[in-house]
Amino acid sequence: MKLSRYRALLNPAKLSRYRALITLDPADPLAMQAPAEFASGTRSLMIHAWHLGQPVVGRYFPAMITWDGETLLRPGEEKIVTITIADEAAPDFLDAGQEFTLWGGGAGHGVISRRAYVGSSPS
Repeated sequence: MKLSRYRALLNPAKLSRYRALITLDPADPLAMQAPAEFASGTRSLMIHAWHLGQPVVGRYFPAMITWDGETLLRPGEEKIVTITIADEAAPDFLDAGQEFTLWGGGAGHGVISRRAYVGSSPS
């Protein structure tokens, strides 16, 4: 982890948290590998979203994705999650109703239901 990202995690003023509904895309039946599964707290997926005011501008955000319980997130399943992003630009890209895609060890999509936390104050 780059030092700047580590510092951002220590500085709550740069944290943004969102509640969202996500779905991992179904596994490709022709794939030669087992479909990816993720435990709560994964940092293996990135969020790709379009700027709220300029939809031609997109950005990828490293994220921590958590949910209640011990169940794994599997391809084809929906889950209500909390997404934590340590980037002060996140509120320019993510807000209630905003759709996004998931990239990383698996692909998927989601929609933000509400902003749960920005900076040092809950919303």
